[in-house]
Amino acid sequence: MSTDTDMPTAPPGVLIPTTSASTGTARTGPVTGSAAAGPPSPPKPRRLPTPIRPGDFGATDITLLAAAALSSLALVWVVFYQLTLLSGGLGFLVCWYLTFLALTWIGMSQVIERQVATDRVVGVLVVSAALLVVGLVVFIVLWVAFKAVPHIHWGSLFTKDQKSLELADPNILNHVGILHAIIGTLEQVLVAALLGVPVAIATAVFLNEVGGRGVKLVRTVVTAMSGTPSVVAGIFIYSMLILTHVLTYSGFAASLALIVILLPSVTRVVEEVLRVVPGGLREAALALGAPQWRTVWSVVLPTARSGVVTAVLLGVARIVGETAPLLFTAFGSQIINVNEFAHPQGALPLAIWVESREANSIAISLAFQAAFVLMSIVLILFVAARIFGRTKGKKSKSAQRQSEDDFMARIFMPIPMEKVGDEQ
Repeated sequence: MSTDTDMPTAPPGVLIPTTSASTGTARTGPVTGSAAAGPPSPPKPRRLPTPIRPGDFGATDITLLAAAALSSLALVWVVFYQLTLLSGGLGFLVCWYLTFLALTWIGMSQVIERQVATDRVVGVLVVSAALLVVGLVVFIVLWVAFKAVPHIHWGSLFTKDQKSLELADPNILNHVGILHAIIGTLEQVLVAALLGVPVAIATAVFLNEVGGRGVKLVRTVVTAMSGTPSVVAGIFIYSMLILTHVLTYSGFAASLALIVILLPSVTRVVEEVLRVVPGGLREAALALGAPQWRTVWSVVLPTARSGVVTAVLLGVARIVGETAPLLFTAFGSQIINVNEFAHPQGALPLAIWVESREANSIAISLAFQAAFVLMSIVLILFVAARIFGRTKGKKSKSAQRQSEDDFMARIFMPIPMEKVGDEQ
């Protein structure tokens, strides 16, 4: 039997693990030269830290947000109504929201990570802003519908004017309507769009496609016009055309004032849309021999068609509810006037403004009905535009590519190409 004294000797400073025969444990001892040159043991793999993914939103985040909301609500309630003399629903809501943000960040930073906590707080702010905007719009629509729909007499609302309006009669809503205002609004907005939209699109094409020395000046004028108050547009038309007896109070004068408001809004949006069109399309059209006007008309504008339609809708929505310019131009009327170029003409914004100032429940009800119709007109315009755009987008890719090829061939290759067999 071998003992510890039988172990081989090694030079000083060289140690090897040895096993004791009696205990079976390893111990360090001297090694020979061949044993010292053996391969070292492989290092243990280093465990990497778990990557941070702020975009992952799971059950933990939902639980922390719910706990922060309830905790902040209880804390603010105790401070607001038990420990202090504070009061008011708006103040309570603001304090609760700020406390909710603070507790959300603290909870996320303790449970997950500080970077994730900051990301969640910013996400809550963004979502809150979006919900606030949507909530305000929905509240306005529902409030106007709640005030208007129960008192609407559909048989007279769209078929009669207010020629026989007598506010003392409790049943007068059965005999009056807002047809005169609907006709006036449609005519004024339609004429303004027909005259203003082509000019606005042409101005945007000049700014983005043509260019030149006058670009800076035109862009400066457009920017200045976009910041002009709407009442200034009405006063401008009134002082330049009505006071000089070039025009009288009429719907056409109102359309001219609305054009001043329409031009900058449509021009700026269309210019931004044209910038998004890829430059390769322009280069391809020019390489095929198309002149610049044909490139803009057949390539750039069709590509940006959806954006141009959106710009026009935004411009129409901008002017359809304007009241101040109409006070100095259309002047208002309670009877139907289909002649846009003569005599004062009513409009829905004017009807809302005039009737809401009356201290009478019937007049206020008519104002809410006019507001409901005005919102319905704007909603119909936007829904129709969305349906039109969706119908155009349902075409398959192959059919769309074939139609585009045929369209480009008709434009840039008007002469039919002969086949080789025909030449022979």
